[in-house]
Amino acid sequence: MTSPAATAILAARRARQNLVPLGTHAPVDTAGGYAVQREVARAMGAIPPAGFKIGATTRQMQAYLGLTGPAAGFVPAAGLHHSPATVRLADFVAPGVECEVGLRLGADLPAGPCTRDQAEAAVAEVFAAIEIVEKRYDDLAALGTPTLIADQVFHAGGVLGAPAANWRTLDLGATRGRMHVRGTLRGEGVGADLLGHPMEALAWLAASPAAAVFGGLRAGQVVFLGSVTPPIWIEGPSEVVVEFDTLGRVELRFT
Repeated sequence: MTSPAATAILAARRARQNLVPLGTHAPVDTAGGYAVQREVARAMGAIPPAGFKIGATTRQMQAYLGLTGPAAGFVPAAGLHHSPATVRLADFVAPGVECEVGLRLGADLPAGPCTRDQAEAAVAEVFAAIEIVEKRYDDLAALGTPTLIADQVFHAGGVLGAPAANWRTLDLGATRGRMHVRGTLRGEGVGADLLGHPMEALAWLAASPAAAVFGGLRAGQVVFLGSVTPPIWIEGPSEVVVEFDTLGRVELRFT
């Protein structure tokens, strides 16, 4: 049976309405938030998920969201696209875009303590990516962090770039990403903004409650490691380009 919290989240999604605070049905802590998130994934046919997103891996994103540390959400296969991609604005609630380092796992990572070296050894591909997010909340403080986690931490989809050649020879901490919307530079940052290094972010995910509740990370799953810029909210038909100097380019059009 689906909990009232998961039912409310799913109903808001179907109606394309903002999620309101869940009152007495809200999960009371982080663990409860991830438990509800798994219920949402089960209802969406996303167990195991196609991957995960990590939110608030940079200090600026933690400040933006009012979080003290990272949070993770599952990624359904239906929301993934390959660059160049086109999506309809009408299919989203107040969409935004983020400038992401993405990867695909080549080996399983069991849930539990994980070092950066262990995380990196499990990676098959690294690429530039765009995460599509939705501003589907009126007041984050009123909603609460556990409910934000239950609702996948803004996740609404993503666009994957082509795998970077010889990525293990690259300095992923130094790689610089830039995001242009409608031809205008809207933000930039470097891989080191993601918990010090993109692979540190992956190690965090493997040890996180999200990995535990979904039974660990699996080969073939995609991971959005976090945005090196704050989200840019899309207000009309737009072309979005994310480019990392060593990872390549990814393109998304909203129509």
